[in-house]
Amino acid sequence: MDHSHGHHPTGQQPSQTPQAHATHKGHETHAGHGNHSNPAHGHAGHDHHAMIGDFKKRFYVTLVLTVPVLLLSPMIQHWLQVDWGFPGSKWLLFILSSIIFIYGGWPFLKGFTDEMKTRNPGMMTLIGFAIAVAYIYSAATVFGLEGMDFFWELATLILIMLLGHWIEMTSVAGASRELELLVKLMPSTAHLVHGDHVMEVETGSLKKEDIILVKPGEKIAADGLVTEGESAVNESMLTGESRPVEKHEGDKVIAGSINGNGALRIKVTHNSAESYLSQVIKLVNDAQQSKSHTQLLADKAARWLTLIAIVAGLATFAAWYFSGSTLAFAIERMVTVIVICCPHALGLAIPLVVAKSTALAARHGLLIKNRTAFENARKISTLVFDKTGTLTVGQFAVVRYGALDKNFKDDDILRLAYALEQSSEHPIATGIVQKVKEMELTAEKASNVTAITGKGITATVNGQTVSIVSPNALQSQPMDIRVGETLVYVLQNEAVIGYIALSDKLRPESADAIRTLREQNIKTVLLTGDNKVVAESVSKTLGMDQYFAEVLPHQKLEKIEALQKAGEYVAMTGDGVNDAPALARADVGIAVGSGSDVAAETADIVLVNSNPKDVVNLVLFGKATYRKMVQNLAWATGYNVVALPLAAGVLSGMGILLSPAAGAVLMSVSTVVVAINAGLLKIKE
Repeated sequence: MDHSHGHHPTGQQPSQTPQAHATHKGHETHAGHGNHSNPAHGHAGHDHHAMIGDFKKRFYVTLVLTVPVLLLSPMIQHWLQVDWGFPGSKWLLFILSSIIFIYGGWPFLKGFTDEMKTRNPGMMTLIGFAIAVAYIYSAATVFGLEGMDFFWELATLILIMLLGHWIEMTSVAGASRELELLVKLMPSTAHLVHGDHVMEVETGSLKKEDIILVKPGEKIAADGLVTEGESAVNESMLTGESRPVEKHEGDKVIAGSINGNGALRIKVTHNSAESYLSQVIKLVNDAQQSKSHTQLLADKAARWLTLIAIVAGLATFAAWYFSGSTLAFAIERMVTVIVICCPHALGLAIPLVVAKSTALAARHGLLIKNRTAFENARKISTLVFDKTGTLTVGQFAVVRYGALDKNFKDDDILRLAYALEQSSEHPIATGIVQKVKEMELTAEKASNVTAITGKGITATVNGQTVSIVSPNALQSQPMDIRVGETLVYVLQNEAVIGYIALSDKLRPESADAIRTLREQNIKTVLLTGDNKVVAESVSKTLGMDQYFAEVLPHQKLEKIEALQKAGEYVAMTGDGVNDAPALARADVGIAVGSGSDVAAETADIVLVNSNPKDVVNLVLFGKATYRKMVQNLAWATGYNVVALPLAAGVLSGMGILLSPAAGAVLMSVSTVVVAINAGLLKIKE
């Protein structure tokens, strides 16, 4: 951040959005299998847990009915060398199998018809087609067609598919648990202070300017400002910051954070729909539903696999039937091929990782707006850092000041500077204001305060034009800059009348962050509006590869472009306001220190804190996420490459022949493996 008073906005207010945790609408497809793009909100659209319960119930009913089907099947009796047949047994077998087909197979048959209506064949098409063929053929044998039924294969196939879907949906729910935890952070009620008494009200009814009481240990019900009390607040679930943050009168608090031992009175600044937490939940929803290049690739592969499964199934049937095998055997091979080639694992490979990574990142203060940019973190070769507030603490303290014009006293310089800076939130302004308050100096009054983009600020004080500017705004330097200091000059009617020198400490995490990036073969560049002496000192102390000093906001864009032309894949960190053009131009734009402003429009990723460690975590987590995606895609496609020939019976001469039920087991196992692998994704602290 430069000493550019273009940085002084009070902060963008996030645009009002529907209260994300009130609806949680997903893609409404039967059993969720028509669309895998949003597993976070339920394979079932509105009620994921009800869908899990439905599959569980269907599984147990089918299990009970499958036992007598197995005992009544002639093939099973032949294997056991028993004969439990009785007059009408084949009709009882038919009735039980029909119940299993209709009740147990209903989710798949419904999904099949839905996919056919939308002309978007997928996994439900394959399963529905397979069980329908198996049932119709077996039913035909009961009514006189020559051949042996395979009702027992049909029953076990449906049973295993139901079990696989039940397990898989439970795994999907687990992958989205981080988002559910975010939703649950918002308390349902709040203590509204009304005159001299306190009322308990619904959180959703709170309005701007309301005063609420937060008792020790309670969750804060709304974004706001502390008006009374002191306490330490735990914001770790929202920002990733593990240490409790001290809050005093005038400090901001975030809805969903947990109050410590002191009672707080808070003036509400955002209603629940506009709160930081609601904005984060919406951001996570949007990111989970957006599709990156990797997701589109997986979707395309899944569509091809559906087509391949149908063609391979029909080809397998034709090959066996026309080579002299029985109709029953040829149908069995076709059903096995179609079932085992269901692109379920492939369809879930990426969305499960997306659901897990996006919500997990949000809980650690990393808010992903652009999925593709996040996954491209693995490509970053150069990471450009802003200095103030990212690599440094961002808390400037005045270390020396003085008049350079004999008509002014030293303290006059501070008083004039305070007049211009008192309404600013810039770190340098904060340092000057703090110094004046410590010294209890009498303040001057300023009017017509105007920012000079990239250079400073100007105003009218006592009828004179007073400005505060950075050294690069002057043609000549009235005095030398000391190492580690940031210098600003005070001008009256364009003549230099004094100076103020401030210093900013390096963050303790900065050196480790730069070292980790170097170990990852990522070059680090310092880009600052500060003077060359300070930039060189910071760059050398931290072991950075390069620095650019005295850079105006519009020049940052040029520096990013120059690095890209040199062949670098560039990530840029900035505050998201004056750095907007550079953030937009960078291959990966990272808005840092945005606090409750999650609407940093031009950034691909928003980091809640300014900690450089978070930038490193982002890069490493982006790489880890992409690795998980590749692993899942490799497993999902590799499994099909091996399983398809086995299902088709190419090794039948060696006695290796998979039944439809065995195919269903393998298909379900592959899906669960993908779900478990996605669930193992973690952010390394």
